[in-house]
Amino acid sequence: MEFDEQIESLERLRELLPTEGFTNTFLKVTDRLNETARNFIGLAPFVVVATKASGGLIDVSPKGDPAGFVEVYDDKTLIIPDRLGNHRVDGFQNILEDPNIALLFVVPGHGDTLRIAGKARIVRDAAISKRHAINGKEPLLALVIEVEEAFMHCSKSFIRSRLWHSDHWPERKSAPTLADWVISTVDREQTLKQVEDDHMTDEDTRLY
Repeated sequence: MEFDEQIESLERLRELLPTEGFTNTFLKVTDRLNETARNFIGLAPFVVVATKASGGLIDVSPKGDPAGFVEVYDDKTLIIPDRLGNHRVDGFQNILEDPNIALLFVVPGHGDTLRIAGKARIVRDAAISKRHAINGKEPLLALVIEVEEAFMHCSKSFIRSRLWHSDHWPERKSAPTLADWVISTVDREQTLKQVEDDHMTDEDTRLY
């Protein structure tokens, strides 16, 4: 592709996007979890987790559970229980290679988000598993995250996207599903209906 300009230096970037007038943007960052962060995490049923492989490929994974499922252990430590998934373990594998991690906490209907970055470890711990059991089922593993940076992000993206306005949502059946993806990418002798049934069974039997 041809472009009018490709930005290749911080100096040029700051020439186009100067820092003047955005003092709070740069001063609002903290290296620990204050009371505001604790309250936000306690209301969040959903967090997006970003990790990076040693080769540079970045993975972004959604995590969800009842609100407050991410444990604030202390003002520098978060714990995220690992629930049943597809066993790809992309994020876990990345953490074994590079412990850097970034989190984006979302509260439904709320415009602001909470961003956290730090270092992660994969642990297996009986006390953690017991604390995070749901329906009597304990998570096998958990992520323990040492917080290095935390700040809240403004709501412009949610306002622009109207994400929380259901009157702007597309018809549910118009959006492709995971089953559609499987049929289009995996060479296997299954019909779309069979794949959909497999996924429905997985959702019904393997949440915890």
